[in-house]
Amino acid sequence: MPSLELILVVLLAAVAWLWLDSLKVREAAVKAARAACESEGLMLLDDTVAIASVKLGRDADGHLKLQRTYDFEYSDTGDNRRDGSVVLLGRRIVLFNIGVREPAIVRVLPRDP
Repeated sequence: MPSLELILVVLLAAVAWLWLDSLKVREAAVKAARAACESEGLMLLDDTVAIASVKLGRDADGHLKLQRTYDFEYSDTGDNRRDGSVVLLGRRIVLFNIGVREPAIVRVLPRDP
């Protein structure tokens, strides 16, 4: 039977991996939000994103991965704040949403070839 110390070490390693992986995914979300805002002529406010949800999802091959949704704020005039979001499955961006106009600009990115 495994010792309590071994279980704690494995648990700490898993938490450390999740934390480091989340930092890398968050960085990818910030870059995606910044690039999308620039391409639409918008300003990404605070130059950051905030985690909104984490859940399990399946990629195109059926593998389980963490699906993270990040919210951010942008401005189209410089005097207002609007909400947007980006969804990543693993480290791949699968959905980007900016609600500038009606209907909202939503981009579902295609699968990798």
